[in-house]
Amino acid sequence: MQENLVIVESPAKAKTIEKFLGKDYQVLSSYGHIRDLKDKDLSVDVNNNFKPDYVISPDKAELVKNLKKAAKEAKTVWLASDEDREGEAIAWHLYTVLGLNENDSKRIVFHEITKNAILNAIKNPRNINLDLVDAQQARRVLDRIVGFELSPILWKKIMPSLSAGRVQSVAVRLIVEREREINQFNSEAFFRIQAQLLLPDGKTVIKAELNKRFKTEAEAQAFLENIKDAVFTIEDINTRPGKKSPAAPFTTSTLQQEASRKIGFSVSQTMSIAQKLYEAGLITYMRTDSLNLSTLALNAAKSEIQNEFGNEYVNIRQYHTKTKGAQEAHEAIRPSYMNNRTIKGTAQEQRLYKLIWERTIASQMADAELERTTVCIGISGNATDKFHVQGEVITFDGFLRVYLEDTDDENQENTMETILPPMQLNEILDLVEATAAERLTQKPPRYTEASLVRKLEELGIGRPSTYAPTISTIQNRGYVIKGNKDGEEKQFTTLTLKKKILSKAVKTETIGADKNKLMPTDSGIVVNDFLTENFPTVLEYNFTADLEKEFDKVADGEMKWTDTLHKFYNLFHPVVEEVSASKSEHKVGERILGTDPKTGKPVSVKIGRFGPFVQIGSAEDEEKPQFASLAKGQSIESITLEEALPLFGLPRTVGALDDKPVVAAIGRFGPYLKFNNTFTTIPKNYDPYHITIEEASQLIKEKIERDANKLIKSFPEDEKLQLLNGRYGPYISHDKTNYKIPKGKVPAELSYEDVMKIIQEAPEKPAKGKFTKGKTAKAATKAKTTAKKTTTAR
Repeated sequence: MQENLVIVESPAKAKTIEKFLGKDYQVLSSYGHIRDLKDKDLSVDVNNNFKPDYVISPDKAELVKNLKKAAKEAKTVWLASDEDREGEAIAWHLYTVLGLNENDSKRIVFHEITKNAILNAIKNPRNINLDLVDAQQARRVLDRIVGFELSPILWKKIMPSLSAGRVQSVAVRLIVEREREINQFNSEAFFRIQAQLLLPDGKTVIKAELNKRFKTEAEAQAFLENIKDAVFTIEDINTRPGKKSPAAPFTTSTLQQEASRKIGFSVSQTMSIAQKLYEAGLITYMRTDSLNLSTLALNAAKSEIQNEFGNEYVNIRQYHTKTKGAQEAHEAIRPSYMNNRTIKGTAQEQRLYKLIWERTIASQMADAELERTTVCIGISGNATDKFHVQGEVITFDGFLRVYLEDTDDENQENTMETILPPMQLNEILDLVEATAAERLTQKPPRYTEASLVRKLEELGIGRPSTYAPTISTIQNRGYVIKGNKDGEEKQFTTLTLKKKILSKAVKTETIGADKNKLMPTDSGIVVNDFLTENFPTVLEYNFTADLEKEFDKVADGEMKWTDTLHKFYNLFHPVVEEVSASKSEHKVGERILGTDPKTGKPVSVKIGRFGPFVQIGSAEDEEKPQFASLAKGQSIESITLEEALPLFGLPRTVGALDDKPVVAAIGRFGPYLKFNNTFTTIPKNYDPYHITIEEASQLIKEKIERDANKLIKSFPEDEKLQLLNGRYGPYISHDKTNYKIPKGKVPAELSYEDVMKIIQEAPEKPAKGKFTKGKTAKAATKAKTTAKKTTTAR
């Protein structure tokens, strides 16, 4: 009989722990949750105190069978899932399903996978914390109720296949509201005055900026005219010491933000890599909102700093979180071993680990000491306006020796180490050049994944374990996209005063361009507006944050989880019934743009099964309404009647090629040309409304040529069997399923028998990236079986 069985969530974690425990311990993985609410049912008995109906996942049936067998053979079962609410729930489900009791099982927790931590956990087991389990159940059940009650309303009122979630819907609301702020923002022009001034040594030039800005070109010009003969005098030099303190060690949200800013990782990518580092025993638990570091970690950091930089660089601190309800773990994210500056692993793992190591070490280092200098320069004949010069010198680098936190402010200018030359009071400076540059006030920035996490945390919405899934979900559902936005060209005026001569230049710049920012789709906007109008309480930021606080109370044993559910459901369900029964004159999201001048019929824009579209007429008309999809870059929220009407110019006949018509149109996947029953994509640099027959003919001929080169070989024995050229090289296509051609094989020389043998010996999963639309591994297996039968018959 096996003495001890340890069950963890992941095989990687099991492998690491196994190294620390002796032969008396067997370590197995549950691969996450072994049971959950049913996929297609509510699985919650709202009339029986919200009793959940848990089922073992079909793909976990064999695993559970093996775990039960192993548990029966062991004297003691150690439930070692993560220490947060989700981990506690996994332990409870294992305890229940495996039929364990307090005599033959123990719950152990640790926030780092090191030998000391594991052995210490074994020495200090505890019971399953049912308060944490109930907090997880409360969130799971409440979110299931919201999803199952709201989604059918969205199908009925807007379009099929839509879904809604409690935290996800609030996140979408933030993004929609920010987009509207941007669209409604009216940028105002202003003129910024800068001057280059020559010091008395005749060599050194300093750059100064005026302490005010002008609203109009006329005001800026008048100022420059007035300083043509002015005398510039140093009126004040103010030097004062300053200091800069290091940022606290990482929590989940700050790691997600900084990894995005410094190394360009998405939120989900950061969490995936951090999970691997944790499971390999390299960092502490990565879902945490605590800033605390253990005494052991502080001492290790101190030793590392002393050895590497000296005693003067040490300043041991204990940070305290400001996040209400911080409870997910007992330590910040830090390296398991502070003396490991680098690790083995993938390039991404090494970069994230380096970031965590530097942040942790820097948090225990001395402040950077600075000397900040401000010079005030007066203008003769002008008592109010002053030029200012600012400089900053680092007198002791402190933690900056290792790390400096980034910021989301894209317009922030870095003033570190701006060293000013020696200057004296009352010195007279000569004007070399002064410029008045026209700029615009900045629109609010769109959210990045990182800045959205920070906003959710500020509002108290979600917890460390929910940030990444929330952001992934709203993108996967098509409510939000992470993409780029083209800027617009704008002319800016610059006035220059040099040698008492004033000149003017106008140059064109592109402004407002965005890259990798979160933007709402039309579906996201329509769903958000419907939910905020009909379910304002559920979408209210404070209400969502208050629910999180109630979950925290449940976790602390201060509130029953069913009380939270009753309170919410009694408020929520009546509104669901009322909204479901209501009727509207117009479809949700529909907007009337005006009247079609040709037919006199109304023109409207709305959301449909295949996306946003414009409609002329209505279903009640004798004639069938006309429909047209929106072009790329158009939105149902901003499109005008003038922009909508040309959409009905498609499909249009561009001309003829070889006496056959060429038609331009827009489909689900963008603009295309139809010729001789074949389709050719129209590239972005062409417009389907204005593309000429010459341009269209060239595109069609290029596609015909590409298609001709695509076929390497076909076989008379089976018309569905072909050897083709693809993006990733030659491959076999058989019955709409694709297979790799082994290295060393010359495709053109393969016989029918050779190809069938390759298909027979191919793995169940065909070549990555080469599935045709709608085919799955099941189809691959079917094709493989067919191939075997064909070969046998021959």
